[in-house]
Amino acid sequence: MLSTQPYGLVLLLLVLSAIGIHRIWSAGRQKQTSGSRAPTPEKQATKTDRIPGQWTPSNFRPPPPPPYPDWSLTDTKPLPYRAFRHGPKYHVTMGLRTASFDDWIQLDNHYPRYHADKAARLASRGSRIARTAPEALPAAIELLEELATYLPARYPSLFRRTPLGIENLYSGESFDIVSRPLAEDPIATCGRLIQDDLALMIERPDGQYYLLSGAIILPGFWRLEDKFGMPLSEIHTSGDVPQFREKLERGMLSFFSRLRCEQMYSRNNYFIQVDDSLAWSWSIGSEDARDISWGTAEKDRAVEHHMFRSERQTLRRLPRTGAVVFTIRTYFHPITEIAQEDYVPGRLASAIRSWGEDVSRYKGREKYGDVLLEYLDAEHRKQVERGLDVEREEEMTKGYPW
Repeated sequence: MLSTQPYGLVLLLLVLSAIGIHRIWSAGRQKQTSGSRAPTPEKQATKTDRIPGQWTPSNFRPPPPPPYPDWSLTDTKPLPYRAFRHGPKYHVTMGLRTASFDDWIQLDNHYPRYHADKAARLASRGSRIARTAPEALPAAIELLEELATYLPARYPSLFRRTPLGIENLYSGESFDIVSRPLAEDPIATCGRLIQDDLALMIERPDGQYYLLSGAIILPGFWRLEDKFGMPLSEIHTSGDVPQFREKLERGMLSFFSRLRCEQMYSRNNYFIQVDDSLAWSWSIGSEDARDISWGTAEKDRAVEHHMFRSERQTLRRLPRTGAVVFTIRTYFHPITEIAQEDYVPGRLASAIRSWGEDVSRYKGREKYGDVLLEYLDAEHRKQVERGLDVEREEEMTKGYPW
């Protein structure tokens, strides 16, 4: 059985190799300030003597971001994250990079679809996909206040700050974040505002961080109700994350305990889905099934049913409560679409072949690998035959994770 895997929170720890690749970039595509690769968490973090579970509020506040250049609800395309590397070896690492606070939340012209899907799922599934434990309520409110400040500054054509909170100019929704009690769980409101899903990790006196608030509305492969209340290590061990105990656990726990409010990190991952449902991958079973598994997926579906599901995640610590907020933005494209981009089919095929047995099992390769690799190899040959110079890939594509 495949455990209910948090492809998002769990995949904080997976996917990125140590071999460099470079970004695919073309004129007219959306631009981003990319951070440099972070030092290892142990070296980057500053050791403190604070008592676990006790947080002294920080005076740090990120400066207001400038408006996103030329952002448009109709014309701004999704960023072309292609977060996979050539083989022959696949490395399991945390894969974190420093990031700019200006780029905390990234929105694009897919916003209407995400907004509609989230609204429908919140109406039908409610607290099963967005909930906050009482002890995490101050952190969820702080996150809502942070978004109500950030979004109108960064996307003034989409959001407006109001005396009581924030207005969505696209949907006409207005959110009162001042009155008490709030109209709904603040983490659900946060989820409605943006394309990302969200998780809040709260430190308890035992020094462990627990998932105590989340808006996991478009998860694809995992369910908030299965992981809610778990500490970080249990979230990952219950999901059978490859090499977690051996390579990842110590560094991850150190990173969370030492993360400062002045720091923000991002990472990217990717995986393959064999159905076209953004919210829930029905091919692994019903969202309401007791057990979900790659075993239920149809083997060797036509490549037209293969989707490239990629996540861009950020981590930062909220200054007032000390909670660690994890954003999970999903990008969802047909394989047949991204394979038309120069160098992508060859590099993706190489990356998939580099997965070890444990990663292949975790990502369900047995169900789609033969069909997908045959297609990618054929598309790569077409590119070479029309003159693509594979020796110039590093020169022509600059910067991971593009």
